Amino acid sequence: MSVAFASIILSAPLAQAQSIEQTLVQAYRNNPDLNAARAGVRVANEGVPAALSGYRPSVNATITAAGQYNESSVGASTYVGTGPGSSRAIRSAPRAATLSVTQPLFDGNRTTNSVRQADQNVLAARETLRNAEQTVLLASATAHMNVLREQAVLDLRRRNVEVLREQLRATRDRFNVGEVTRTDVALAESALQAAIAVATGAESDLANARSVYMQQVGVQPARLTPARTIERLLPRNLDAAVIAGQTEHPAIRGARHGADSQLLQVRIAESALYPTLGLSASLTRAAEQSSASGQSVSAAVGMTLTIPIFANGGRDYATIRAAKESYGQRRIQIETAAASVRQAVTQSWAALEASRAQIQAAEVQVRSQDIAVNGIREEYKVGQRTIIDVLNATQTLTEARVALVRAQRDRVVLSYSVLSAMGRLNGSRLALRTEIFDPTTHYNQVRDQWIGVRTPDGR
Repeated sequence: MSVAFASIILSAPLAQAQSIEQTLVQAYRNNPDLNAARAGVRVANEGVPAALSGYRPSVNATITAAGQYNESSVGASTYVGTGPGSSRAIRSAPRAATLSVTQPLFDGNRTTNSVRQADQNVLAARETLRNAEQTVLLASATAHMNVLREQAVLDLRRRNVEVLREQLRATRDRFNVGEVTRTDVALAESALQAAIAVATGAESDLANARSVYMQQVGVQPARLTPARTIERLLPRNLDAAVIAGQTEHPAIRGARHGADSQLLQVRIAESALYPTLGLSASLTRAAEQSSASGQSVSAAVGMTLTIPIFANGGRDYATIRAAKESYGQRRIQIETAAASVRQAVTQSWAALEASRAQIQAAEVQVRSQDIAVNGIREEYKVGQRTIIDVLNATQTLTEARVALVRAQRDRVVLSYSVLSAMGRLNGSRLALRTEIFDPTTHYNQVRDQWIGVRTPDGR
């Protein structure tokens, strides 16, 4: 690490040090986007028991109760012994209870394909979660390194201010004894004020970096320690990285699962053209409270075969054609995802290699410029250099150190970027010291659950 990073390390107590691994663990636990993606996986898991319900019977109980009143006139010609104009009133309270059971036997393979589609949706949701995990971890690692960078840059800017302030003091002393002109004093003062303005901007940049860190990780950054690159986790060459990205990246795998799900949607739509067969049974007990009260029990068992001939005015055919077009669209999206991953791997790999060269060049520049500044200052003291030469050399040294800090930051972040572009940036591969979320746990808990409204976590 550079001298700038080392100065940050020594600026606070060691007990408050926080590594990039600890930052990633906090983000893995606390980031709301990642937790929302995990919830999305649990939602997709519930689609499987919902699809499996097509295999299961439906049981319903129906209870009816009513009150009836009926009054009729009775004529002499109709009822012997009853005078004309008399009436007869009947009150009754019929009741009935029915228990019905229906069991689908064949639904054109709709349920079978729906279950398979639900499983594909679960796999797609898991890949979406993997993608979200990569995004969060990369953003958190970037936020960690950005805070470090801005802290180091601010330290360099402040040290530059102190150097220029000392230079201004020395220039004024020499002006007082007549060795330099007032112009030299003005130049030194101007350079100091410009450095103060740049340092103020660096303070703002650090505040912005801290706010982004808080957003990604969920806590305020403590004293962060510099991080090493994770190039040990990368393949040896670009071709191997591209191949890994094409086979492992969640965007590509998720697109494939989405295409498989849409193909099953075609099969589901086609099931509307197939006959259906179902079994039904019912048991009814009826009772009536009246002058001639009584009760009855009836049971029925039957099978229903439905053969569609031209149902829904031909809408089912349009639905099938639309599903096939959607499947073709999903297949194209696989190619789009593959091309995007290839481009991301190639670009991040090239940037990582460039950062290595930039670090080497910056290190040489800092060493050389440091020697040059010391020489120019000595030459200025004996009148062989002007104050402008000293100020320009000092500014060049500061910018070289800043460039070195930024190149070191870029190398670390780009190593994470390459791993993310390959689809391998996750808690397991980084060996984060925390409990790794297992999406299969909730899936196994709810897949064969028939009843219940509580989720496995008790809500």
